[in-house]
Amino acid sequence: MILDSLAWALFVIPAVLLATLGVELLLGVLAPNRGRPAARSRTVHSAAILMPAHDEAGGIVKTIARLQPALDETIRLVVIADNCSDDTAAIARTAGATVLERRDTRNRGKGHALAFGRDWLRNAPPECLVVLDADCEIAAEDLRLLIETAVEKQRPVQSCYLLRSRADDGPMTQISNFAFLIKNRVRPRGATLLGAPATLGGTGMAFPWALIEKAPLATSHLVEDLVLGIDFARQGSPPLYLGQAFTWSDAASRQDTLTQRTRWEHGYIQTALKHGLPLALGNLARLRLSQAWFGLSLLVPPLALLVTLGLVVLAATTLLALLGACAMPALLLAAEFVIVAALLVLAWLRDGQATVSAATLARIPLYILWKIPVYLRLVRKRETQWVRTKRKGED
Repeated sequence: MILDSLAWALFVIPAVLLATLGVELLLGVLAPNRGRPAARSRTVHSAAILMPAHDEAGGIVKTIARLQPALDETIRLVVIADNCSDDTAAIARTAGATVLERRDTRNRGKGHALAFGRDWLRNAPPECLVVLDADCEIAAEDLRLLIETAVEKQRPVQSCYLLRSRADDGPMTQISNFAFLIKNRVRPRGATLLGAPATLGGTGMAFPWALIEKAPLATSHLVEDLVLGIDFARQGSPPLYLGQAFTWSDAASRQDTLTQRTRWEHGYIQTALKHGLPLALGNLARLRLSQAWFGLSLLVPPLALLVTLGLVVLAATTLLALLGACAMPALLLAAEFVIVAALLVLAWLRDGQATVSAATLARIPLYILWKIPVYLRLVRKRETQWVRTKRKGED
């Protein structure tokens, strides 16, 4: 009896998390492809793009040049050169952007830069504020759709933010890009069918001015975008996922990918543990099922960590079964793993073949081992400070 109780107790958490992931994957795979809305007479909305930039002299000209076709008298670009030690400000001005320079080494991070830019806009506020990182690009038609949706729905809107895989990317980087695609495209597509709010991804996101005007942007949180989206959901303005608009960025190198994922995943896990369960239970008690799902979805950890924890529990429940405990927890957990693995393959067939090859995908076990140091650091030494990720080609 004691062994049975222990096996079921170990089973519950990974089973619920795997089931949550499985539902979102299934719906994300089955969801119909939604094309761009039919052309219609549209009201032109004013917008400002805020682009935080810390030491981006090497690449900001290319970013602005790609964005230039979308800029006109209604959409302006404002670059916040934040605590820069290079010529980012001068280069961005020469490229045609409005540039604000911010120097405050005590209050570091993207949130403070965004608050600085937002406050500067107060004298002539736009209808919509768009956040775009200095290494990202978005097509003109996608940008206009993002702005239009945010203004007309009066809700925050997150585009589909993806990383490009290139021929010279290593296997670990490509698999990381695929995990990013699952998180930012497949799962949100499924969660949207359930009516759940979107999670904000930090770039390629738009806000009606009435909502962002007083939002608490000036924080040093590692995942300030995620926290902001949770705040909006609690206030009754849950973010929308706009899968027809795409924001793209190039992946970092292998080591810098690991550094980037360490910072983001540590921040994500801390935030999810703090907010996920209260959101799930509180909204379930009020029968707000879509909001409850949002909280439950937040609790699903990054894919590699979920698989690692699930395999550890599977091994433990299997051992307990060999010692005489009920075998059902181990069997159910193994079945969930098979189902989730099959759904990931289907997601790859639908969306991921340009991101990672089948041969590279077979190296997922090595990817999980590669990520273990990230999770050990979570226990021993959590990442607490924002660190800029090097762009590909930087020393």
